[in-house]
Parts: sequence; structure tokens; C-alpha cells
Amino acid sequence: MPKLPHACLFAALAVASFGALAGEDAEVTDPHQWLEDVEGERQLAWVREQNAKTEAELAGTPAFKALEAELLAIYDSDDRIPGVYKQGDWYYNFWRDKNHERGIWRRTTLEEYRKPQPEWETVLDLDALNKAEGENWVWHGANCLRPEYTRCLVALSRGGADADVTREFDLTTKQWVEGGFFREEAKGALGWIDRDTVYVYTDFGDGTMTSSGYPRIVKQWSRGTPVSSATVVYEGRPDDMYIAAAHDHTPGFERDFVIRTIAFYNDELYLRNADGSLTKVDAPNSAQKSVQREWLALELREPWEVDGRTYKAGSLLVTKFDDFMAGKRGFEVLFEPTDTTSLAGSSFTKNHLVLNVLDDVKNRLSVLTPGPDGWTRSELAGVPEFGTVSAHAVDSDESDALWMTVTDYLTPTTLMLGSAAPGAGAPEVLKTQPSFFDASGHVVEQHFATSKDGTRVPYFLVRPKDAKADGSNPTLLYGYGGFEISLTPGYSGGVGKGWLEKGGTYAVANIRGGGEYGPRWHQAALKANRHKAYEDFAAVARDLIDRGITSPEHLGIRGGSNGGLLTGNMLTQYPELFGAVVIQVPLLDMQRYHKLLAGASWMAEYGNPDIAEEWEFIRTFSPYHLFDPAKDYPPTLILTSTRDDRVHPGHARKMHALMTAAGKDVRYYENIEGGHGGAANNRQAAHMDALYLTFLWQQLGRGAE
Repeated sequence: MPKLPHACLFAALAVASFGALAGEDAEVTDPHQWLEDVEGERQLAWVREQNAKTEAELAGTPAFKALEAELLAIYDSDDRIPGVYKQGDWYYNFWRDKNHERGIWRRTTLEEYRKPQPEWETVLDLDALNKAEGENWVWHGANCLRPEYTRCLVALSRGGADADVTREFDLTTKQWVEGGFFREEAKGALGWIDRDTVYVYTDFGDGTMTSSGYPRIVKQWSRGTPVSSATVVYEGRPDDMYIAAAHDHTPGFERDFVIRTIAFYNDELYLRNADGSLTKVDAPNSAQKSVQREWLALELREPWEVDGRTYKAGSLLVTKFDDFMAGKRGFEVLFEPTDTTSLAGSSFTKNHLVLNVLDDVKNRLSVLTPGPDGWTRSELAGVPEFGTVSAHAVDSDESDALWMTVTDYLTPTTLMLGSAAPGAGAPEVLKTQPSFFDASGHVVEQHFATSKDGTRVPYFLVRPKDAKADGSNPTLLYGYGGFEISLTPGYSGGVGKGWLEKGGTYAVANIRGGGEYGPRWHQAALKANRHKAYEDFAAVARDLIDRGITSPEHLGIRGGSNGGLLTGNMLTQYPELFGAVVIQVPLLDMQRYHKLLAGASWMAEYGNPDIAEEWEFIRTFSPYHLFDPAKDYPPTLILTSTRDDRVHPGHARKMHALMTAAGKDVRYYENIEGGHGGAANNRQAAHMDALYLTFLWQQLGRGAE
């Protein structure tokens, strides 16, 4: 069964008009609330004015142009690893480069893929499509019907927004299917049941979307009929988060499921029976549930007591799915966390389960095999001893083959083809990314800071080997700290070329709110405890200063989305620690976040500001309300996207307007396209990255950079 996408990646509610937004409040007391009208003429004129000022300050020099060109060359490079996924006999890839700005969907064979320069067959050219249709489509993926893989449901977004359309595509003719399935632009999706039937969850009209802006109703739709005639499969509540359904096409294990996501880490899974009735998979709502062949896997986020036994939060349990549905509650514990370990992931192959465990944010992989006497454990052959390592099945229906990747901050990514089968040799190296920057002068270290409450907080440090402990090293500290997302080492050509190669020091903080130590690490910074994530990040900053790595005047920070909320709080609560702050696609107005786009879906993380006692703690981490015009703040750059329909660009706009009105040192840039990622193509990404890197060097460099 396909896992329900992480809620942080869902589409968001269509942009409301300013009149509707203002009408939600009896009295508008925020003088900058007018900026929430995303595409109003006055508002976009304001955006263009701010963009022009920032461009004039940062983008006009030869140094900027050179950096932008270097970054674009990396992002467009043909030497990047073309990641592939297997469908039938073909291996598919979506690719952007200087000749394919919006990208091409293409395929090749494994034999060809092994070659240094594979021959690719183009399936769909988005640039050609955009030219023909006068559109600005951005690729959102393709769902192809198993096992033939001849018909696909292709999702396309205008300008990179989360809202998209779905169109049916024929892989045999490489053409759109005339009269085929088509879903109008909205948040949601189509999913195959069979060649002539799909699940559709989307905006069906008034009252069919949740308060979070996601589908509330899922229907079954037959080919050749209007979508209005589709039959309701399940209807959620208005205050649910997301309703979806999926058909599991695994041969011999075909099943249908309905997924009701109530809130983050609070969902219900239902087996849809042949008569259309639903039977709940009676596992905790907080558990991550997945069904693979005969197995039900439960990753627990809270302790669970069942049949007289208590299983620890963070554990991975498996049982036979049919036995569980029949009422049996006998589980095999495949993983149980310790003080330093958490489950980073798991992947079923045809006959095995590969576990990926983080131990103090370092990967350890093993293979588990079911047998008549339970599950046995062995090590995965050929796993390197260094870097971030991941492994996932190539085709879990057919083989035990594994895609394996290895990377770290200084080592270019390597892609390997391995196997979970007993006696398998070392994995075959298929592709190795070239070095996009000179890493010879740097070294990677892991350190631990002590937070305000005594908690041990890990962070990675990438520093010049000859760096002196005199506090003079320009240092960029990055963080996220939310939604149980772990930050592990990875190779970034952009950060390497634009920061490390020029002599910069880079640090990544594994603060609470993330998933580095499993659910407990995430839950430690929820709602009223949100301040602990910010205390952790401040502790890492102080540790960098205390070690002599850097000093406030040379220490900059960057974060996006929830990480933008993090850096916004660092700006307003710890301004004395930093010499420059970069805030990207951020949440900042935490009093109205739940009324803007997808904001209501995050109340399980932050709380509900409409409840007085919850607003009391939320206001303590709302940068828009913590801002004090009488305080001194470090130079700030705020970046966002007009087409971000997940985190409303009004957060960024209003914060900039607030700071500007108080005469603070702040600049702003809003990309007109890009969605929540900030950029819709490589050129836009290079420009945005060059802006923040140039800003940081100007503010933090030892001298003129």
C-alpha cells in the first residue's frame, strides 16, 4: 500500500482574496494585513519595489554574477546523478538542465544506465508542452498503472504551486489520452484502481475541502463519466486534515484502503471491503501504518499497551495483516529505540526488510528476514563506514534489489545497486557525482552543545582544517527542528561552491522538534514546549562561539518554512548572537497562521491561537508579535515565493513591512514562481541562492568579499 504523503508535503488551500481574509476578523488591527492579498495589483507592486531594492543591493556586482553562474552550472550539470525508479523493464528519471529548463521525463534500460553516458528516450518534454500550450507547467510526478505501466496519471503545477492538475498519459504513444481522466487544478490527486477506474480526492465545490485546505471527500470515478457522477467512498469532517484512498496493486495482495488524516501524526487507516464497507485497522492513531504484501508494520510514536504488553514509543512492530484484522495481537519487535538510537527508515524488498537506524545521527543498516521461527537479523553487505547511508527497494514485488546512496558534507554522492539477499556481495557502484567544489581544505566533525535544560544537542561542523579558534571564521548555522524531520549529512554543490570553497564554516544543528532521536525528540518541542527547539539552537550558536569557531559578528543563520519560524525566533529572541539572519518561506505571524492556506494543518505542532490558553504560549514564539521596534536586530534577508500556496507569503511580506517601518536593516525578495520550494527551475534556484550567499558574505566576511 502506498504510504500517505507526509503532511508537510501536501498541497494547500487556494489563495483567498484580501476581502475574505479581512472579513474573518471583526476588526483588523494589523496595518500590514493588506499584504495577505497574494496577487492584488497593489500588493505585487509592493513586491516588485522590494525586489528591486534587494537586487540593487546584492545582485549588481560582477562577484554576484560570477557566483550565480557557478551555481547555475552546478544545478544544470550533466554530471549530476540522474536518480531513477523502475517501472516494468524501464528506469525513469525527471531531468532539468540548461537545455531543459522545466525538464524532461525520460527513461532508459538498466544496461544503458550502467554506462557513463546513457542513452535516454524522452517521454514528455515540459518545455515543449509549455510552449505549445502557453503555460508554465512544473512537474509534480506521474502515477503509472501496474503491472503494465502503459497508462499514467501525470500531475502538473502552474508555476510550482502545490495545487495541480492531473492528466492521463499513454506511455506507449507518448501522448495525452484523448478524453482520458482529467482533474481540474486543485489540491488533491487521482489514484488508479484499474484501467477504467480511479480514486479522486480533490475540490468538488463548496464544503468539500477541509479547514486545512485539503480534500475532505474521496470518490470512485469511472472512465467516460463526468466527475460529478463519481460515487462517494468516504467523507471526512471539515476539521480533518486530509482524506485519501489507494489501491494496492501487489499481485496476490490486492487491497483498497482509505486514509483519514485528522492532524499531523493522527490518522486512521481503513480497509475497504468488496461491498464498499470500511473496516478500521485498529492501531493507534499516532502510529505510522504501512501494509506490504502479508505484513502490517507499525512505527509507534507513543507507548502502546496491548494484550498485557507495553511497546515503547519509537518501536517498529510487524505482524501478519490478515491475523491482525482477525483480532490477533501478536507482534514481532523489529526495532526498539535506546537513548541514542532512532529508526530512520525501513524498506521491504520481496523477501526481506532493510532497517536504517540512526545512532547519534549516524546511519546503521541491517537486513531482517522472516522465517518459521520469527525474524532473523544480519548486516547489509558492503555498507560504507562513513557518511549518510540510505537503502530502499528497487522493485519490492519482484526482487531483493536495493538502491543505496552514500553521501556527506564533503563527499559527493554515490549511487549503488545492492541486494538484501543472503550471500549478496558488495553493492555495485553505478554513479558517482563529481566534486562540484574543492573540499580538500575542510573537515567534518560532530559536537554536542548543552541546552538550557541540560539536554545534549548534537550538531555537525564543517570547518577549514586550518581554522583558528579566534572567533573570526565566517560561519553559517542551519536548522529546522520540526515535524520529526531529521537533518543528516548530505553533499550540496551550492553550499560547497558558494560558502565552503570561499573559506566559510558550516554547521547543522540537530535540535529538538526534529526526528534525530525519534518521536521523543519531536514531541519534546511541541506546542507549549516549542521554546526548547529555540533554546537548543541558541545553545549550538553559543557553543560555536565558546569554542572560538566564530563570534556573533561572524555568525549567520538560515532556515526555511518551519526553519524560517526558527530563524525568525532567533532574530527576535536572540539577536545578540548573530551577525546576519536569512529567513526563507517562513511562518512568522503565529496568531493568523491557521487562517492562511495550509496553516490549520499544523495546529498539532504549534497549537490553536483561537484558544486563549494556547495563544498564551504561541505568542511566545510568534516573531511578528515578538518584534520590538526599540531593539537592535542583526541585518536580515527574507525570501519567499508568490506561488507558495503552502506557507502564505503574507508572513514574509508583513514581517518585512513591520521591520522596515521601524527602520531596521532588512531586505526582501519574493520569487514570482516557485511554490514552497522557492524556485520553479534551476535558474531561479541559482539566483535565490546567490542572493542569500552574497548577503551572508557581505555581513559576515572578515573583509570585503
